[in-house]
Amino acid sequence: MKHLGDILVEAEIISKKTLERALVRQKEGKDRLGMVLEEMGVITEEELAEALAKQFNFKTIKNLVNHTFPQNLLDLLPSDFAMKKLVFPLKQKDNMLAVAITDPFDMETMEMLSRMTGFQVVPVLTTRREILDVIAKNYLNSSINADSGKTILIVEDSASVATVIQVALNKEGFMVITAQDGLEGLKLAVTERPLLIITDSVMPRMDGYGLLRALKSNPMTENIPVIMLTSKASTEDEQKALEFGFIDFIPKPVQPVRVVSRVKRALELTKRYKYQKQ
Repeated sequence: MKHLGDILVEAEIISKKTLERALVRQKEGKDRLGMVLEEMGVITEEELAEALAKQFNFKTIKNLVNHTFPQNLLDLLPSDFAMKKLVFPLKQKDNMLAVAITDPFDMETMEMLSRMTGFQVVPVLTTRREILDVIAKNYLNSSINADSGKTILIVEDSASVATVIQVALNKEGFMVITAQDGLEGLKLAVTERPLLIITDSVMPRMDGYGLLRALKSNPMTENIPVIMLTSKASTEDEQKALEFGFIDFIPKPVQPVRVVSRVKRALELTKRYKYQKQ
């Protein structure tokens, strides 16, 4: 079997020099070569899927969101499993189940799917965006937000606090969507793909820490910057939030000027980090 890098070079998708740089960067971290190349901006998700399909002799599929899937097929996989593992059931016939996947190296998930359903799993490669779109439509009954690149998600159980933040950010040209607790916020994060999330620390059903933990466990939301919003504004609380993975910390009572400055700072830090990784 040819290595992925050799396939991409032969297809003239990347140069040998780019492959060499990517391999050096791969050794520095733990990401797979395909993810490294995506982060470098030298390969698209579609090109990666096609190359992986060629390497593993898998079929590929596109435009999943335009297909119709029967409910009995969807019921084969729990929605939370589909969201977490980025898999989607395509077709079931006899003892075979075709499943859309993004990672052909993830044999553990393939084995789990087989045990869960009792069928022999036939993997079909596609992109992460394709799977996220089709999950949003079929499992979450949600449309896809085309303007997600300008959207900020506020997860706050106090309507008055959420309104203050929303008005301040709207004045700066941001689109704002809101959720009242962590579970609702998690679903919106998956379907709307916001640029940034501001979440309260204490909420019913799922608190801010639980939300961040869930976001980090999902490949499609793990890189969304999240700001903690809380009435516990001690130095120890701030340190705990930052060490846990929040990009910043906004104390209550909310001051619109502070919210705007912290949001802009967080977005600038995220932009700078992405640039440094390229």
